[in-house]
Amino acid sequence: MLAYILLNCSPGHEKEIISEIKKIPQVSEVNGIMGRYDIFVKITGEIPGDIDFGVAKIRSIEGIINSYTMTALYGQGGTIDAETK
Repeated sequence: MLAYILLNCSPGHEKEIISEIKKIPQVSEVNGIMGRYDIFVKITGEIPGDIDFGVAKIRSIEGIINSYTMTALYGQGGTIDAETK
């Protein structure tokens, strides 16, 4: 399972929020970004519950204003499809 999360956070708190996100086991990548969102997170898990847990942990971090979660779809020819073969 794979999901991407885009986050908005309180101005000036990006570094401490990224530090907290790095502690979550399901997180495989986290970066500060510029544009409409402040932080990009990639999470992975063996079962859907892993993704749910990771998203819930991220959303509970103080200073996060809102989040947008996108779950990857298998079977449409993307690079994640190659992992299942």
